[in-house]
Amino acid sequence: MSSLSSRLTAFKGVLAFVAGFALVGCSALRGPDLPPAPQQAATQDYTYIIGAGDSINIVVWRNPELSMSVAVRPDGKIAAPLVDDLPAQGKTPVQLARDVEVVLSKYVRDPIVTVLVGGFVGPYSEQIRIVGEASRPQAIPYKQQMTLLDLMIVVGGVTDFAADKAIIMRTREGNKQYSVRVRDLLKRGDVSANVDMQPGDILIIPQSLF
Repeated sequence: MSSLSSRLTAFKGVLAFVAGFALVGCSALRGPDLPPAPQQAATQDYTYIIGAGDSINIVVWRNPELSMSVAVRPDGKIAAPLVDDLPAQGKTPVQLARDVEVVLSKYVRDPIVTVLVGGFVGPYSEQIRIVGEASRPQAIPYKQQMTLLDLMIVVGGVTDFAADKAIIMRTREGNKQYSVRVRDLLKRGDVSANVDMQPGDILIIPQSLF
């Protein structure tokens, strides 16, 4: 339910944002009244949060028969021998390791567990969404110190119809909106237009009106 709630919240935020554009008119698409996105905004203390679809490697010290690789199911839980329907989504790898230790302690004396994550997906609330006039609009997992340029590489840049400016909706700041000079970055190589991204950001690239 938490995953569904996160997706609905993000979706409602996008709908509200688009509806706001319709009300204020086409000038909003050029973002003249939006403050520029802060160039330095990386989440320095970011810790990866497990999400549905992640691959989890559970390593039990001195008990290789209990070590295994499992996938986080769509409901956010994992299942393995001796570990039934254990919630994983929304936890850090360390937190999940401690939870697995509690379960295994019923069968193994003083288990020491390490959890390694592969095939990173992360929860919806942490993903960055790129919509609008991107060449390949999509949602991607957040990585520490990810920038606007990193996003453009993943989505293959923007289409010929993209406006000069794009908009960042920052969910961690109550959906506050910032303007970013995406064409200055991509077409003119202006590195001053590159900005840090944060978990949960939504990058909206509107269509040019001219």
